[in-house]
This record gives sequence, structure tokens and C-alpha cells, in this order.
Amino acid sequence: MYKHCFKRFLDFLIALCALLVIWPILLVIAIWLHFANKGAGAFFFQERPGKGGKIFKVIKFKTMTDERDTDGHLLPDERRLTKVGKFVRSTSLDELPQLINVLKGDMALIGPRPLLVQYLPLYNKEQARRHEVRPGITGWAQCHGRNAISWAEKFKLDVWYVDHCSFVLDLKIIFITLKKVIVREGISSETSVTMEPFKGNN
Repeated sequence: MYKHCFKRFLDFLIALCALLVIWPILLVIAIWLHFANKGAGAFFFQERPGKGGKIFKVIKFKTMTDERDTDGHLLPDERRLTKVGKFVRSTSLDELPQLINVLKGDMALIGPRPLLVQYLPLYNKEQARRHEVRPGITGWAQCHGRNAISWAEKFKLDVWYVDHCSFVLDLKIIFITLKKVIVREGISSETSVTMEPFKGNN
């Protein structure tokens, strides 16, 4: 009952209340990033697959510049990530605009993180089950390492959440996420400033 009815109602209500309270903070961050990103803008929009694989545009604060090399290629992430962007990302403030996605029904507060569209054909049948629920701002995988765990572990945790979604579990995920945000844990993988691309099941 919770998974199919009450969860969406609570998501909408909490997201609405949160946005009404924190909009001044969002405005300050947006202005801060506008200047730090050297004209690249303060917001990042990207198509991601949601529930049932339906494509939507996720909204995040932009933490990198659009600086390019002499050939016109974007510089590596670690060179484009600004000091302001690093702070915003390490405190997970970059995720706050996704509350708008929650209001729209594209996302939930808790669920598997929405990944890139190009990964869709790379999932095996079990991994694709992560799309049986709305993607979330945070999720069970984020509680176990965020970008610091392997893709195989991440997908296994995502599917586990799909099968065990409950009000109590969502509360647990919220508390664990807040703790990890405070200690800034699991932001990067061992070899990248974010997470290495998923290349399929080899």
C-alpha cells in the first residue's frame, strides 16, 4: 500500500514544504555558482530514465565549468570542477533542485538514482528492475557507498530496495543519508572525481 499509494503523496508534500522553506538558500547557491562556473550557468539539465524507463530531464546545480582544450573537447572533470562546485557537491547541495522533479512526479525522495540514458541497453534483466520504481534523490545504494562502490554492488542494492520498499526503510535511508552528507562520505570513487562510466556486463 505504501509503495503504490502513500509514498507518492508523502514525496509531493515533503518536497513542496522543503522548497517553500529553502528557496532563499537555493537562490544564493544559484548566484554563487553562476559566477564560479565562468558563465556556464548554475543549473544542469540532463535526460535520465525514470520509472518504466520513461525519459525525463533531471535538474541539478551545475558544479563544473564548460572549459575546453584547444581541440574543443571538454577538459577532464577534475579540472572543470570548481572550488565552489566541489563544496556544493561534497555537501550534496547540488541535489536540492531535484525536489522540483519530485513535485512533477519524475522522481521520488527515495529510490535508485537516475542514471544515464545510454546505460539502458546495457542492463541485464535483473539490473533493469531498478526502473520498476521512481528514481530517487537518494537511495539504498547511496547509503552503502554512493560513488565509492562498484556498479555491480550498486545495481544489487537498487534491486534489493525495489523488493523491500517500505516506510520504515525510507526513514532509515533518510537518516543514513543525512549522516553521510555530514561526514561527506562516498562522494568519489577510487579512480574518479565522480563515478566511472558503466560499460555493461562483461
